[in-house]
Amino acid sequence: MRRVAFTIGLLMLLVAAKGQHKAELSQLNFISGKWTGSMAWGDMEEYWSEAMGDNMVCAFRCVKDGKVMFYEFIVIEQSNTGVPVMKLRHFNRGNIAWEEKDKPYEYPLVKLEKNKAVFEAPDKKTRLIYERLNENRLKAVLEREKGGKWEADEFLYQLSR
Repeated sequence: MRRVAFTIGLLMLLVAAKGQHKAELSQLNFISGKWTGSMAWGDMEEYWSEAMGDNMVCAFRCVKDGKVMFYEFIVIEQSNTGVPVMKLRHFNRGNIAWEEKDKPYEYPLVKLEKNKAVFEAPDKKTRLIYERLNENRLKAVLEREKGGKWEADEFLYQLSR
């Protein structure tokens, strides 16, 4: 019985890890920079650091009519398995967190190409894709599966200096 339970547990771990992509954080440095863009719901700023040690950090804000709509704090940490994992939290004005303190959204890296990284939630219902289009342009895409259909929000950023 123990052997069966062990085998089932091992298979579950292998299935959970399937599709995750091992990479060095420095391979994600193409995301780094101060990025700005606009959407109908506000002006956006996203600051990404280069990799330092086992992490990268990002601060994001969305402002409309001079008032903050929300913030995000994002880290990408190198996991013990070698897979970079994006961890994201949202905050309202006043630094009030949306997520529980020990439950950020987590998105392991599942695909890495030159200047393109795909992060996906373990339930496979949300993806975050970052793609450096050229020296001064970054595209971020948030894909979500809702009711059997995929929806995508695309954010185009310009490098600011």
